[in-house]
Amino acid sequence: MNTYNGSRLPLYVSAAALIAMIVTSTIITNMYLQVQTRIVDLQSRVESLQSQLQSLSREGENGSEAHQVFLLIQESVVQVLNKKVGVKGLEPYASGSGFVYNKEGHIITNNHVVDKADVIEVTFLDGSTFRATLIGADPYSDLAILKVDIAPDRLKPVILGDSSKLLVGETIYAVGAPFGLSWSLTKGIVSQIGRTLPSAGGYPIVGVIQVDAAINPGNSGGPLLNSVGMVVGVNTAIQTETGVFSGVGFAIPSNLVKRVSSSLISTGHYDHPWLGVIGTDVTPSIAEIMNLKEAKGVLVISTVKDSPAEKAGVRGGERTEIIEGRNVTIGGDVIIGVNEQPVRKFEDLSFFLEYNCRPGEKIRLNIIRNGTLIVLEVNLGVRPPPSR
Repeated sequence: MNTYNGSRLPLYVSAAALIAMIVTSTIITNMYLQVQTRIVDLQSRVESLQSQLQSLSREGENGSEAHQVFLLIQESVVQVLNKKVGVKGLEPYASGSGFVYNKEGHIITNNHVVDKADVIEVTFLDGSTFRATLIGADPYSDLAILKVDIAPDRLKPVILGDSSKLLVGETIYAVGAPFGLSWSLTKGIVSQIGRTLPSAGGYPIVGVIQVDAAINPGNSGGPLLNSVGMVVGVNTAIQTETGVFSGVGFAIPSNLVKRVSSSLISTGHYDHPWLGVIGTDVTPSIAEIMNLKEAKGVLVISTVKDSPAEKAGVRGGERTEIIEGRNVTIGGDVIIGVNEQPVRKFEDLSFFLEYNCRPGEKIRLNIIRNGTLIVLEVNLGVRPPPSR
């Protein structure tokens, strides 16, 4: 019969405790070594990161940022040639730039670059040239979409950034083909945002970006980029009396490009929202004559016949006064708000409609009429096509 010898228990316990201590010590030692290794690794990574940051800082001072932006965008930019049939066959009519929008072969450029073209050709960085089809165009935003039949793996689309995040003074880059000098990069800053430009359609382009980067004939349709290579605008115009750049350039904001481009691709056109009022900014002189408390808002001079504004009951002026040396029709409604957003000038109203509304949507106008605040609801229509 087996018997239990209780006198051996302390020996077993001591042995077990010793083994446990050895194992625990080994585990702790291994953990310590692992922690030490991890600390050394982290220190090495921190030192490496610090070195990279210092290197990037030095490179940034030497213009490397501009070079990196160019490397990111160069394969996406194309030169656009507008050809018309002349007495000698196809002849160059206009030229500009563009950039790859997606892997399906769609290219964004300016409408005025490809307008009235019989044949459109685009040339890529490697020198290859392809005929392009005009898919859609919008004179009101001066944007157009081309399409080339190229294998997707040969196309490098751009990344469209958020133009509403741009700040005055921010560094920007323009790429294009000024005077036919393809793939030229210029650097500058955002001089101002929210500018207004006339368009071929007769309605102004609102929310335009003003820059001091050199933009010249041939840059039109090319990308305006931020410091990380995202497209924030489409170079479109310069303000000059000589025909060449004089320090003031303009670009269509990328947020408008996003709104317009998908519609141009799917339908060939873009429907802008339409209110149908003719008005002027309320000046201190107008405010005084009309007994307005503040010089703000849009004085409605008249409404377009059968327009959404007329149908909603918006009223134009009744009499003409000479104000600041010009005839002004006064007595009409004064629009001071749209959908609870303040309207201090006509640009505010135009910007809100262009970037926030679609045809068919209902908006609320805050109006001062004969000294009383009223609210009118208006069903927006589609802006009539431009007369040619």
